[in-house]
Amino acid sequence: MPSFWKDKKVFLTGHTGFKGSWMSLWLSNLGAKVYGYSLDPSTKNNLFEILNVKDMITNSEISDICDINSLKNSLAIAQPDIVIHMAAQPLVRLSYKHPIDTLKTNIIGTANVLESLREINSVRATVIVTSDKCYENKERLGGYSENEPMGGYDPYSVSKGCAELITSSFRQSFFSDNDYPDHKNAIASARAGNVIGGGDWSEDRLIPDAIRCFEGKKPLLIRSPNAVRPWQHVLEPLNGYLQLAQALYNENILFTSGWNFGPEVTDILSVKDIVHLLENSWPTEVDWDIENTDGLHEANLLALNCEKAKLKLNWKPVWDANRAIENTISWHSAFRAKENMINFSSRQIKEYVSDAGADYKWSKK
Repeated sequence: MPSFWKDKKVFLTGHTGFKGSWMSLWLSNLGAKVYGYSLDPSTKNNLFEILNVKDMITNSEISDICDINSLKNSLAIAQPDIVIHMAAQPLVRLSYKHPIDTLKTNIIGTANVLESLREINSVRATVIVTSDKCYENKERLGGYSENEPMGGYDPYSVSKGCAELITSSFRQSFFSDNDYPDHKNAIASARAGNVIGGGDWSEDRLIPDAIRCFEGKKPLLIRSPNAVRPWQHVLEPLNGYLQLAQALYNENILFTSGWNFGPEVTDILSVKDIVHLLENSWPTEVDWDIENTDGLHEANLLALNCEKAKLKLNWKPVWDANRAIENTISWHSAFRAKENMINFSSRQIKEYVSDAGADYKWSKK
């Protein structure tokens, strides 16, 4: 049976980022024609260059999601079948330093994508990626379901809540289910947990910070050791986005809503728990301690309820937190050993797909 994704034209924003680079590799392996649109990578070491994503995909455009004229032109040239919007300022703590840039990128950037799609007739499915932090966080034990209210304390979280509201507004105003025969673009949003995996060098993220310290034989200083998050390997939500896009394309208005793609309840763990897993998986002895807080507010308790995706998309988490950390550490070990990281990363994707029992067909190109 031929692959759904083979020769599909996919317009992927944020393709130079951590998640975007993994998605570019996955789509390329599936035989899709990827049109990337993003700013330059934000770190010196970055997965985009390590995987040579620029030469892997059909087109890589370095441009700003806030430049609507450039965005419209790129979409008009690509005439994509599917749009996956992942371009964002993805860090909570950075949003305190640059609140206006965060709001512009995550809110206006999302609005620009949706407004641009009003002029493109080729698109049959659109996935708008936001975050688990879009919900009004009440610091409760139970996971948030898709029908709960949006909110946000810090600029990042509120920007993701706004992105969800904008997506809902455009869907109802210009891409409604009733008018689907006219516009033929099925739009949904996707919310994931705290992603980890090989190739993330972001600042102020627990796993990248830990790997930098452990590699440099320095003690890791952690904030908020008891803060609880939904930890998951990066391939988990990407698999959700792919399954959602395919469902939107094939079944259209049956899937036009918000979707959670988070870990099992057993992997909603504290920062301290994750550090212990890292400590146990690292090949040499490591040291860590708790640093004094700087007073910036971050949620202490956050979880997602993913029953909707399990029931209606047949999606489910595959790798638990321990496996996710082991695969992250093995990726960085391979990188330090100067292995071919395109091949290594592709093997991790195929291993994940095999474990998931998914029916993706790999391109022979």
